[in-house]
This record gives sequence, structure tokens and C-alpha cells, in this order.
Amino acid sequence: MGLLSQRVGRNEIKPGDHIYTWRAIFTYSHHGIYVGGSKVVHFTRNGTGNLRNEGTGDDILTSGISSSCCSIFPDCGFSQPNSGVVLSCLDCFLRTGSLHLFEYGVTPSVFLAKVRGGTCTISQSDPPETVIHRAMHLLKNGFGNYDVFENNCEDFALYCKTGLLILDRLGVGSSGQASSVLGAPLAALISSPLKLLVPSPIGVATVTAGMYCMSRYATDIGVRSDVIKVAVEDLAMNLGWEGTSGEEVAEQGTSNELIVL
Repeated sequence: MGLLSQRVGRNEIKPGDHIYTWRAIFTYSHHGIYVGGSKVVHFTRNGTGNLRNEGTGDDILTSGISSSCCSIFPDCGFSQPNSGVVLSCLDCFLRTGSLHLFEYGVTPSVFLAKVRGGTCTISQSDPPETVIHRAMHLLKNGFGNYDVFENNCEDFALYCKTGLLILDRLGVGSSGQASSVLGAPLAALISSPLKLLVPSPIGVATVTAGMYCMSRYATDIGVRSDVIKVAVEDLAMNLGWEGTSGEEVAEQGTSNELIVL
């Protein structure tokens, strides 16, 4: 277990694990649920799973998969029309990145010791079969609209693992990665007046780091009080998604047969 993240080998992951890979030299990470058979279900901004625009400013914290990029698994890149939830092979999910395992049920001290958010949570994971059921259900029915701060790939994986949703979706979601992006400048801003009281640069840096860690801790899904457990079958109703992606798929009549793993 490292201070940044927990790197693992492919032989160490199991179906139902929440995995991720770093992009752009540790600038951001992309998350998904390993469902076995060298397949990953993950959430992307681009419903078509196109990778061509990745790396631009518009695609930070996102990563899709193009079905044409994989010659080994013909179902790689499978997704329903108008849905950002994609089934990819592990190779295409990782691209050139390394494999990391998201940790669940960590202690507060371990959580606070992590340099970056989006690598662990205090919350406990549900059983693997429940996690896979949620992921496959969302592959068929979608996970709403992608939002960098409120509904991103880490939010998707966290929901699959825990079944927990934030009651108030306005603001930051359950993603530790998004909390880190917002928490660092906020901590620096709040600690700025302390320069008058703490003349030492080391003292100011210590206070800023402490505020950053506490802001991450306060937004972790394992300690928040504004979360509820929602069955995946009731997810669309709870978040007001009914009448959107599911009906569009039925109307178009173009949905592919769901891949059996």
C-alpha cells in the first residue's frame, strides 16, 4: 500500500474489484469495475466510447474506449445507445497505464495519509456478486449524464461497490478525485490569512495540508451523513432518469444483445 495508490498485478484482481489507472502522468485517474473475463465496466463522458479526443481539456477525468481499437475481444466497447456506461477489455481500459486497486474499509489514519484522493474510502464494499449485478444493470440501463464533479467514473464505481448515493447531487459527488481537485485550492485560500499569524512558511504549509486532508475526509462517502442506500433497480426513479435513456433505447430498437460474461 503506497501513499499515492495501490498498484497491483493482473493476477491479483478479482471480479467485483474497483480498479483504476492513472492518465497523463498521474494528472487524473479513470475508474471501473472488473467483472471477470478480462472485462471492465466503466462510465465515460462520450457515449460512443471514442478515445480520439482524450487528452484535451474537455476530456479531463474521462476516458472512453473505441470498439475498433480492440482486435481480441469483439464486444470491447459495447454500450447502449445514448449511454456512457461501456464494457471494455482490460487492455483497452488500461491502455499504456498501470493497474491499481481502489481500497475499501480503510481506517481514517490510512485515508488521511494518502497524498491523492480517489484511491480509497472508509466505506465498506458490498459482496462481489452484488457489485457485478449493479455494474451489469447499469451497462444495460445507463448511469445518467456524465459530470466531472457530480457524476463521473469514480462516482459510478463507488455506487457499484456500495450502493450509496449522495442525497443532494448539487456540488461535489462521492468522488474523492473531484474532492481533491476542489479541496486543494480551497485549503490554500482559507489558509492564506494565517500567514499574518504564522510567519513560518513551514507552518503555513502544514496548516494548508491539514485543511486539504480534512476537506477530503469530510466528503468521503464513508463518513458523510447525506447518503442513502439505493437499489440499482430504483436508481433511475431516485435520480429522475426515468423517461430518458431507457425509453430512448426502446424507441430506437437498436440496442445490441448484452454480452454474457
